[in-house]
Amino acid sequence: MIDTSTIDVFLGLDVGKGEHHATAVTPTGKKAFDKRLPNTEPKLRELFAKLQAKHGTVLVVVDQPASIGALPLAVARDMGCPVAYLPGLTMRRIADLYPGEAKTDARDAFIIADASRAMPHTLRAINGEDETIAELEMIVGFDDDLAGEATRVANRLHGLLTQIHPSLERVLGPRLQHPAVLTLLERFGSPAQILKAGRRRLVTLLRPKAPRMAERLVEDIFAALDEQTVVVPGTEAAALIVPSLAGSLAAVLDQRKLLAGRIDELLEAHPLSKVLTSMPGVGVRTGARILIEVGDGRTFPTAGHLAAYAGLAPATRSSGSSIRGEQPSRRGNKQLKRAFFLSAFASLADPASRAYYDKKIAQGKHHTQALLCLARRRADVLFAMLRDGTFYESRPATAA
Repeated sequence: MIDTSTIDVFLGLDVGKGEHHATAVTPTGKKAFDKRLPNTEPKLRELFAKLQAKHGTVLVVVDQPASIGALPLAVARDMGCPVAYLPGLTMRRIADLYPGEAKTDARDAFIIADASRAMPHTLRAINGEDETIAELEMIVGFDDDLAGEATRVANRLHGLLTQIHPSLERVLGPRLQHPAVLTLLERFGSPAQILKAGRRRLVTLLRPKAPRMAERLVEDIFAALDEQTVVVPGTEAAALIVPSLAGSLAAVLDQRKLLAGRIDELLEAHPLSKVLTSMPGVGVRTGARILIEVGDGRTFPTAGHLAAYAGLAPATRSSGSSIRGEQPSRRGNKQLKRAFFLSAFASLADPASRAYYDKKIAQGKHHTQALLCLARRRADVLFAMLRDGTFYESRPATAA
């Protein structure tokens, strides 16, 4: 929770690409400023300096801390103004408490400022001094975009191969992102072209990318090709598309490898890196995402707050005697929730994590529910590790 006892004026910014709407309110709720503001450093400095000279300490609060909200925060920090972030979902819920149904920049800016004054517990602190986290956030965000693009292109390739030759897709599909398979599809985009190339040429082509698998893979490919003698309509068109898709997928995967190296370097340089990666199942990408969203954990009073923010705390439903129970939360930070979920799945090789997962399965929960329970438990452990600055300590499976 951010301490607002020393704040003299609360400045809410509804940020935009070209200009922001700025509304400032005093601790008594009186408006001190309410105008549109160009998204330029001189105008931002002029406003912050004016409010500081007239009122004192200015708390600058935005509804989007990255992208279009980055410049106001950087200028505010440079001028010694404390900064904070009001999450968009929280602001939308708070907006229902204010009269009127209009959705305007002026109204949103006032709600941000007034909520900061009246409900400081809804604010989140922004650590602007950690350049490593800022760089990680940008690179990991781009990596997420590339992951989505890789999935899209791979699905398109799966679909084309299944359409023209299902048997060939059954052989290549599970290995579709392997460099050897992508090299094959880039060079030969149809079953006829693969047959014409012959076994010896394919083995020579694939061996540098897959020394142990090349001969076996080629035999599996030709066995699959022998299972289909008819040519499906559209095969010639697919022969033009498949090499292009394979090349695109290879390029995207190469970019992700380069980014993974930089993410690893940045994560390794952060003082919390050893703490995070000491937990089983936390790798480079999941560790980076947790570091970006959680930081050192000081913005969360308890482990329960962290679990709720990540959408891992179950939502209780109770009404009279007919509705009682708990359901998985549909809210929270989806990227952080995904990181916890993936790390929980990866941690099943750890005896303690596996024992807890098996316990939930024995209680009648299905796979996803059991993993969510494990992720929730791991959020508690991670919170304690960050709070105390300690490494993960594995326990015997029976203790779990």
